[in-house]
Amino acid sequence: MPATILVVEDEGDIAILLRYNLEAEGFRVVTAETGDEATHAIQDKLPDLILLDWMLPEISGIELCRRLRAREETARVPIIMLTARGEEEERVRGLATGADDYVVKPFSVPELVARIHALLRRANPNLVTAALKVGDLELDRTTHRVRRAARDVHLGPTEYRLLEYLMRHPGRVYSREQLLDGVWGNDVYVDERTVDVHIGRLRRAINRGRETDPIRTVRGAGYAFDERFAQVA
Repeated sequence: MPATILVVEDEGDIAILLRYNLEAEGFRVVTAETGDEATHAIQDKLPDLILLDWMLPEISGIELCRRLRAREETARVPIIMLTARGEEEERVRGLATGADDYVVKPFSVPELVARIHALLRRANPNLVTAALKVGDLELDRTTHRVRRAARDVHLGPTEYRLLEYLMRHPGRVYSREQLLDGVWGNDVYVDERTVDVHIGRLRRAINRGRETDPIRTVRGAGYAFDERFAQVA
């Protein structure tokens, strides 16, 4: 079963961004806009991790964090605070209240996802898949090694992240904009055609001779990891 992440965020645009990217990672996502909604969601199903906005209506995020740590059933659930407050004093206050990590808005989505994986690995290693394997292509998230059949595939850091992102959901078509947000981060300005350059580099690295190309170009839409690759590899 995928890990369940509770996103407690009252800003709709941020909640949508988080849901999209976390579901793309394979997580089950539950959202809440207030502390009361979050409390009810937790009563329905205990999440594996909570993303908690500091500034919430009614009950503040810091107060909700304090209450969750005081309850036996939620005392050990990992919590990442999301906030526009970047001062050291505020970070210390959030961590002292019981948060496991602290991310300042605007945040990098890839970095946030990496922090989520790190916390889940510590809390429950079985929740985070260590390897992705489709056909004869295998990506090891622990060692950052990629192999195809019996050979190692040497990738640059961007090509590695791009392949990992595409392999999470074979068949799903991602636009260039979605790939930029998911791989480079939405706080970095990069021209959309940069995606094409790195897709080209990725293809040259993973394909040799007459090997089947697992990266599918969808004209007018973007790119996908071909879901048929597992059958033809």
